[in-house]
Amino acid sequence: MKKQYHIDMCSGPLASKILLFAVPLIASSLLQLLFNAADVVVVGKFAGKEALAAVGSNTSLINLLINLFVGLSVGANVVVARDLGAGRNDRVQKDVHTTITLALISGVAMMVFGVIMVRQLLEWMSSPTDVIDLATIYLRIYFFGMPANMIYNFGAAVLRAQGDTQRPLYYLLFAGIVNVILNLILVIVFNMDVAGVALATIISQYISAVLVLRCLMKEQGPLHLDLKELRLRKLVVMRIFQVGLPAGFQGVVFALSNVVIQSSLNSFDDPVLVAGSSAAANIESFVYAAMNAFYQSAITFVGQNYGAGKCDRVDRVAKQCLIFVVVTGLVLGNLAYYFGDVLAGFYVQAGEDDVIAQAVIRLGFIARFYFICGIMDTLVGVLRGLGYSVIPMIASLVGACGLRLVWVATVFPIYTTPASLYISYPITWAITGAVHFGFFLYVRKRAYAKVKSSGAAAYLSTEGVHPEVKK
Repeated sequence: MKKQYHIDMCSGPLASKILLFAVPLIASSLLQLLFNAADVVVVGKFAGKEALAAVGSNTSLINLLINLFVGLSVGANVVVARDLGAGRNDRVQKDVHTTITLALISGVAMMVFGVIMVRQLLEWMSSPTDVIDLATIYLRIYFFGMPANMIYNFGAAVLRAQGDTQRPLYYLLFAGIVNVILNLILVIVFNMDVAGVALATIISQYISAVLVLRCLMKEQGPLHLDLKELRLRKLVVMRIFQVGLPAGFQGVVFALSNVVIQSSLNSFDDPVLVAGSSAAANIESFVYAAMNAFYQSAITFVGQNYGAGKCDRVDRVAKQCLIFVVVTGLVLGNLAYYFGDVLAGFYVQAGEDDVIAQAVIRLGFIARFYFICGIMDTLVGVLRGLGYSVIPMIASLVGACGLRLVWVATVFPIYTTPASLYISYPITWAITGAVHFGFFLYVRKRAYAKVKSSGAAAYLSTEGVHPEVKK
């Protein structure tokens, strides 16, 4: 293990180490978003608003289909981080090989499902008639990149468990540059439209996947990957699923509620509205990516310190991550709104002021209050680092997602405007965040008391069964 890529999370100052972990992760997340943003900008500028709507409106559907497996990568991160914190290097080796095997299987499964079902899914979403054919082409090509997408995300989760957020950044930087160059060549020179941007995206994803695999294979410490040892180990899969499946289901339900919102927007059958919302959603995704770094920080830092039995540092991690996410969300969210017309202009052709106006409307309701979502997610990260994932999933299901669906079914038919859909986001974030905070206060005393009385190693038993499952 190279020392410069490792962060000692269990001793010393926390704030500086959280930032050292989070800043490269923010940059990595932003670069990953460039895969999609480059697609949206290029087609918006050179292929028109129908192509923009076809590419941009697919975000919620893509998230719906992959969030379950991305949730499993969260479980892998927690499992590896705990074993590293507890010094169980033999178990880390098994964790790593099971994680990469699970990533490969998940990616292939998603590829097959997506290619077969994408047209039907778009029809269920009420995709506009002048958009659905282009959207189908884009998504079918996009899903051929799912194996690479999963391998990169799971591999990066393993590296994050030891505090390494730098090398995934370097890999995404290289792949992102390739993506932008290929976008311009395939769309402008070869006139491949949405097919060109989809092809550029999956080529970039395979580059990043190969680089992260190469990194793990060259590791000398417990994270070393040997392709001959790739297999699913039942015990490790169970430990990953305990945290990862609830996290994944929560992501799926969130994405499902967003699909319902997108379907409600599609019901206006207005490409200008859909294009404007798509542009705003892409701008918002950059704000969310910056905040999400502190959710990831909370998972990893809490996981290692809890694995080491250092409960006092768990509280400090939670406090620091909440402070950082609030500041990040307030600053970036409000900047996104106040410069919304300029930012949205990057996504559309000259003269499409009506699309820009629709984007600014959405930013006013969502981006300015995004810090509330950041608080909600960071609290979930703390709970998942502690190993509690089922209860946050239920709270999110009933709170953010359930209330949002109720809103669409009751309020939206009365006030049939895009604004009435957008305002449901901050309201449901606030309610769900309050529930998560209350649950954290409830479980911390029980969890900490058991660790202090029996020791972390005994509490986190060799069977890998967490008390949330036992109780």
